[in-house]
Amino acid sequence: MIRSFLLVPALIVAPLLTPPADAQRIRANPVPIPAPASSAPLTLDEVLRASARAAPQIVEALAKIRSAEGKALTASGAFDTVFDAEGRSRTLGYYDGTVASAGVTRPLSDNGGYLYGDYRVSRGQFPVYEDKNYTNRLGEVKVGALYSLLRDRLVDERRTRRTLASGDIDIARFEREAVAIGVQRRAIDAYQNWVAAGLRLRAYRDLLQLSESRRGGLARQVELGARADILLAENDQNLVRRRALVVRAEGDFRAAANALSLYFRDANGDPLLVGPERLPADASALAGVSARAGEDFQTRRPDLQMLLARIDQGAARLALAQNDLRPRLDLRGEMAKDVGPVGLGGASRTPLETAIGFRFSMPLQNRAAKGKIVEAQAEIDALAARGRFLRDQIAVEVEGITINVGATEQLATIAEQERQLAERLAAAERRRFELGSSDFFLVNQREETANDARVRLIDAQARIAAARAELAAATADRAALGLEP
Repeated sequence: MIRSFLLVPALIVAPLLTPPADAQRIRANPVPIPAPASSAPLTLDEVLRASARAAPQIVEALAKIRSAEGKALTASGAFDTVFDAEGRSRTLGYYDGTVASAGVTRPLSDNGGYLYGDYRVSRGQFPVYEDKNYTNRLGEVKVGALYSLLRDRLVDERRTRRTLASGDIDIARFEREAVAIGVQRRAIDAYQNWVAAGLRLRAYRDLLQLSESRRGGLARQVELGARADILLAENDQNLVRRRALVVRAEGDFRAAANALSLYFRDANGDPLLVGPERLPADASALAGVSARAGEDFQTRRPDLQMLLARIDQGAARLALAQNDLRPRLDLRGEMAKDVGPVGLGGASRTPLETAIGFRFSMPLQNRAAKGKIVEAQAEIDALAARGRFLRDQIAVEVEGITINVGATEQLATIAEQERQLAERLAAAERRRFELGSSDFFLVNQREETANDARVRLIDAQARIAAARAELAAATADRAALGLEP
């Protein structure tokens, strides 16, 4: 009995402590699934398209744009047409008057005033102090307008909120573009690292293959007494060392494939683990993107565009604060007409009525508006100063990256020359060793030097690709980053 009593609160609390299914799915850390089998080499364009389509950071930024658009729609609600109706009837007392009215009000989109139209109808009798409630039998129709002549004529709070909301949409779009550029930049790095790791693994396997293929010939020569036993042991030592290099390169290659899965995703957005069979055949895949800094690269930078949008918002706030300093002068005009047979109020309501009026008010101190002007102007000045620094920073950054690209291309050319010379020396040394004119230590040294030159060339080509990707990101080259629709 006691156990059953204790189970009741547990059954009530357990569903509250269990996270919802969506939260469990979000917190789950799924292992990347193997990519579909394919014999075609994986290309950088394929990775960039997958990343631009399904990267969670880009999807999140798109959701922020929708949120900003929703806020803009909310701000536009201040200009909605409003319908209202009311009625009043005396149920007890000497008078039995009943009045009902309905009206429509529509704010002006280019002025702080509004248009309105009313309909009112009454029955029964009203006291003298409610004489205005009388209408003809079919009621009274009234139309009118209020127009701001000074304050709220050019700008008011409603229009400013709509302007600020539109600026928030632009800022969200620029933020999405900045996020997309960063994601694509990291996707390029992940792809180039995967290709470079695979090519390094291929180089170390080729080096291991040389030792394995040489061992059979050395073993036969040792059996025939043409070579000393120590030579076979030395080859086995090199074989073990080169096998260790292969194992380490295999681990780096798998780690690079795992990092690449963060950007290479399927149609559902799930990460895909690329197999070694999709590794490109040569180092041409390390060419990277073809980015060049044009004259208008600063205008493409989303961070600079975002800053300019914030300056525009500051200007809108400044205009609103300056508007609050102006005196208010509103002009109102309306026209009314009772229709139908004459009611209890008499025939005086039948003719067409027109009226005009004004309203004037002027703040005597208005320190709140003055303070807002100072605040808005200071914000604009701060953003303008930040914009000047950002332009200079972008120019210096792009120039530095351009210099780095040129330097890495020169180093890659030198590394290619070094690889060719080292491989030529290694091939010549192997022939001399096979003819008995060289020793085992020297031929291994030549082979490892040639392989090191090959790996350094791969690293140099990978640095070129990274520098070009950095240049594409710095200049916001959407075509190079795979962001063009």
